[in-house]
Amino acid sequence: MAHLDYYFTVLSPYAYLAGNRLEEIVARHGVSVTYKPLDIMALFPRTGGAAPKDRHPSRLAYRAQELPRQAKKAGMELNFKPAHWPTNQAPASYAIIAAQKAGGGDLGGLVQSILRAVWVEDKDIAEDAVVQECLTAAGFDPSLTFSGMLTGAEIYAANLEDAVNAGVFGAPFYVLDDGAMFWGQDRLEDLDLHLSGKL
Repeated sequence: MAHLDYYFTVLSPYAYLAGNRLEEIVARHGVSVTYKPLDIMALFPRTGGAAPKDRHPSRLAYRAQELPRQAKKAGMELNFKPAHWPTNQAPASYAIIAAQKAGGGDLGGLVQSILRAVWVEDKDIAEDAVVQECLTAAGFDPSLTFSGMLTGAEIYAANLEDAVNAGVFGAPFYVLDDGAMFWGQDRLEDLDLHLSGKL
């Protein structure tokens, strides 16, 4: 069975715009997935990038056009200026890691719920109550926000190192065990074609 490491941040509008397409693709091809949330603000300076607030105005102007276009293309709602962005990404990331370890729920649905909380619902995913609501909706024990903190913190830090070592420089980033890499939700079609042996 092929395996895919999915590197992302719970703050990424592009990870949000991926929707459930990754889950549909891997289900179709029988690919296993490890979800690897990471601190994107720590990744950028280590891989030649910059946080949005530090980017050149021309890049920010393009982003302001591109995000609404991509949302429209995907048929998804998007609040381009969410009330709680950026926010502390660690609590939601730890919860995803703990849920992955615990099993028994819809992990892809949990990730999408957390991203939707940021980019559509104007909720602060740094708050335990918001993350617990997402956990419950995806079929996980909401107490994972507390019980999984230590393990979550360790794996969260390790995910950053894994990302740097794997050549990841942005999010969402998809890395297959055959070495193929795809950056961005707009490359999911290419991932699908690659798994089909067509690309």
